[in-house]
Amino acid sequence: MERMRLPVMPPVAPMLAKAVPAIPPGQFYEPKWDGFRSIVFRDGDEVEIGSRNERPMTRYFPEVAAAVRRSLPPRCVVDGEIVVVGEQGLDFWALQQRLHPAASRVDMLAAKTPASFVAFDLLALGDDDLTGEPFERRRETLERALEHAAPPVHLTPITTDIETAKT
Repeated sequence: MERMRLPVMPPVAPMLAKAVPAIPPGQFYEPKWDGFRSIVFRDGDEVEIGSRNERPMTRYFPEVAAAVRRSLPPRCVVDGEIVVVGEQGLDFWALQQRLHPAASRVDMLAAKTPASFVAFDLLALGDDDLTGEPFERRRETLERALEHAAPPVHLTPITTDIETAKT
């Protein structure tokens, strides 16, 4: 990551959800994903994926790094989640198997159980650090930035309707 020069650089800990007794009103609501919370750093062809513990994850998800190069803006930092979708829906067990020391096994699992990246938040775009901006503006900018993104890169659905959030 020696050449990477972004306005927000690793390590960056992702914002994590907190359990609350009731859904607070007047917020933005997103689904809970059963995956690995990750921050993606892209500067041209260089891509780094950091875990919620700020550990490098790029080598375990080569297909996600390739998809980031195809679908994310050339210079950005995006908070999101890596997931694996199986026959019964999200498959956390299959996702955990992807963390393997052998490169040959990583490549085999990338083909057998490919992962997706679900984007939540845009922390930087081009030379702009967006972390001080309100979430609503970051979300609008993320939606525009991912307007032409293709699977396995996805934008998490979001709502401000508390009744929708409860379902």
